[in-house]
Amino acid sequence: MHGIHIPCRSFSISQSTPKLKGEVGRQCGIIKRNAIIEVIEVVMRKLRFLLSILAILGMFSLDSNLLLVNAAEKNKTEAEEAELADEEAEAVEEEAVVDDRVIPDGITIEGKSVAGMTVTEADKVVADYFSDYDDVAFTLAANDQTIAATGGELCIGAKNSDVTVKAATYGKYGNLAERFKAAADLKDGRGKDFKLSIGADKAGITTYLNKASEQVNDEASDDYLTREDDQFVFHEGKSGVVVQIDESAAILVNFIENQWDGKEASVDLATVVREPRGSKEELAEIKDLLGSCTTDYSSSNSNRKTNVANGVSFINGKILYPGDELSVVNTITPFTEENGYMLAGSYENGTTVQTYGGGICQVSTTLYGAVRQAELEVLTRNCHSMAVTYVEPSMDAAISESGGKDFQIKNNKNYPIYIEGFCDGSTVNFNIYGKEEDAPSHEVVYETEITAVNVQNTTWVADPNVQLGKLTTTVSGHTGITAKLWKIVYENGQEVSRDVYNNSKYNPSNRTVTVGIASPDPNLSAAMLQAVATQDPNTIAAAVAAYAPGVANSTPYVAPTKYKVTNAPDTEATPAQQEAAPVEQPAPEATPAPEVTTAPETTPQPDPGVNNTDI
Repeated sequence: MHGIHIPCRSFSISQSTPKLKGEVGRQCGIIKRNAIIEVIEVVMRKLRFLLSILAILGMFSLDSNLLLVNAAEKNKTEAEEAELADEEAEAVEEEAVVDDRVIPDGITIEGKSVAGMTVTEADKVVADYFSDYDDVAFTLAANDQTIAATGGELCIGAKNSDVTVKAATYGKYGNLAERFKAAADLKDGRGKDFKLSIGADKAGITTYLNKASEQVNDEASDDYLTREDDQFVFHEGKSGVVVQIDESAAILVNFIENQWDGKEASVDLATVVREPRGSKEELAEIKDLLGSCTTDYSSSNSNRKTNVANGVSFINGKILYPGDELSVVNTITPFTEENGYMLAGSYENGTTVQTYGGGICQVSTTLYGAVRQAELEVLTRNCHSMAVTYVEPSMDAAISESGGKDFQIKNNKNYPIYIEGFCDGSTVNFNIYGKEEDAPSHEVVYETEITAVNVQNTTWVADPNVQLGKLTTTVSGHTGITAKLWKIVYENGQEVSRDVYNNSKYNPSNRTVTVGIASPDPNLSAAMLQAVATQDPNTIAAAVAAYAPGVANSTPYVAPTKYKVTNAPDTEATPAQQEAAPVEQPAPEATPAPEVTTAPETTPQPDPGVNNTDI
């Protein structure tokens, strides 16, 4: 704990200890309040005695007595006033925490008795009072169109939302005269009726208008370009009229609180005309190719190709003015059939699954390559959970609508840029055009450095339906990689800078290989099953060589990888790193295969999932 300091007459507690703050505040308030109440009770007893004598003698009326009390109040010292202010502030803090205080007899809210109720129960009475307005119709007009709203949607409620707290503490706040009068009124049966004032929550109205205004907004469209026959064609935009959210929320609050009669009503919202951005002259500056990137997807299935082409189409033609940002996820989602996507393989929690939009990361990855070459600012970039095959490690950009991964960029240039994207059935392409601001001698190169390689393990599964000793890869798995991308800048052919552009880590995932154990000889099946159960590639290789020497296998016993640590010192590979297929060691001269009297139990075969590493 820290930040706690309690001086003699006041205290302050850091916001890092809210629970302690409340407890200390309540205890301190109780001590101070009890002391003050004790003093006040002594004074009140003397005042009551004096006032009783004066009343009996007829020297003063009740009003005169109150004037006498008020005069006494004015004569208090500044220290006493500060003490009372502290006591009242602490009482309010306690009221904010405690909600089960009972409202005294004789108290009503808008004529409805709340005597004997707790604050919480009285809150329900207030809510019920305003629920009558929930279905009242409001017509909100803007841009020659209307929005149909209700009182509930406009968050109508009590403006004096603390009314139930005041009801519960009636006679316990205010100056001495006010407290005395309130207590006397309740004792003599003169009750207190609290009035409710209608209000509206501006924050709630703002939230409502942010969505509802879409019904009437006529958004401006900026001047734009299309690329036709390798030439840019200019298209003029148009102005639009949109609702001003903050101003309209203030208009509604003012109307409800000061003008509304509780019945159906129409309110004009504030609007503003927005002009299109850009001009023919400004967009004419877009003529230089700043960066481009192409990736291959020729081996993808038709669904994946559809997804990639669909995603590219949403980005194609985007113009970013200086300072503009682009979120790939926001631009190409949702990943639904209605939005043009199909089921295809994608990564989810380290495995490959079928999802709508599978393969879409090749879109963001290809765009990432063009962005690097154009030297645009990258705001957000994530690597895949497992390495992909269509770019080198650290050159990818993964996105996920549900996983919180996005690829976001910003135009950090002094002129607009135009993004062109297209697919030709074999390749994915992005070109970024703008105005070249660097000298012709300026060049950037990106290099991948692999700093660690983690070859995936193999899960061996016995298959009783496949020929003895036959190996089949059902899940290829992925090699784990740690890599970094270097950005190297050259001027006039000379290297002037070399900086780490990103760091990436890709998880390994096990491959799955089935081993056939089907044989007319149950002893051989049992022996092969026993070898598979060890999950040791050398043991399995020896068993295949011994019990199924005639079976041709091309599946390696150790998962191959094309990756290696960059600039790592040459070392002789260990036996575990060497491929064990074909096995050159002779078949073990072990004891003959054991005799069995029952069919062997097979190792459960996991669902191989989608064997698609080209995500």
